[in-house]
Amino acid sequence: MKTIGIIGGMSWESTVTYYDIINKEVIKHLGGFHSAKILMYSVDFAELEANMKNGYWQGNAVILADAALRLERAGAHFIVIATNTMHKLVPEIEKEISVPILHIADAIKRDGIKKVGLLGTKFTMTQGFIIDKLADAGLEVVLPDPKDMELINDVIFNELCLGKVLDSSREEYKRIIKGMKLKGAEGVILGCTEIGMLIKEEDSVLPTYDTTIIHATAAADMALA
Repeated sequence: MKTIGIIGGMSWESTVTYYDIINKEVIKHLGGFHSAKILMYSVDFAELEANMKNGYWQGNAVILADAALRLERAGAHFIVIATNTMHKLVPEIEKEISVPILHIADAIKRDGIKKVGLLGTKFTMTQGFIIDKLADAGLEVVLPDPKDMELINDVIFNELCLGKVLDSSREEYKRIIKGMKLKGAEGVILGCTEIGMLIKEEDSVLPTYDTTIIHATAAADMALA
């Protein structure tokens, strides 16, 4: 079994889910008393959030590259960044390490659909680091309108990242997903690792692709391969 290096803490709530899913997948495949070999570096999200707010992405690249290098030196065979938005910095991080990064967008399978909605932080929804990979896989991406993008982003940072799960926000997300269906989306990607705290399969009129579940499962598979 390979050792997984997880960069977590963005936010810590979703990192807990990664740990849970990865270990359950290992148990499912190996049984008995098996558990995953995991090294984790949990960052202080307040530092990264401040850098994002100020547009200082290079500061976050330095923090995450340092974390990845520490995990590699400690024996990680590959790196998992336990958040969608920071995948924007994968090219910069890869320059500093020799082990691979399991990209969250590469783990998403098409399931035969051609048009998919995307929910996430405004960075994920407006920049190419996730959208371009989905397009390369042959998927047409449907996005919310700008006003709804702001609402989605505010719920993520002002509620979910602080552990607040509100029914009122769930109803707003459900409304937005219905709008994506009207635009022709055949499924919706929950492209922020906290959104799964709010939206479950039964809350959506479209099939959901929760990137936290998908990414963590792929990490377990990679460790066992």
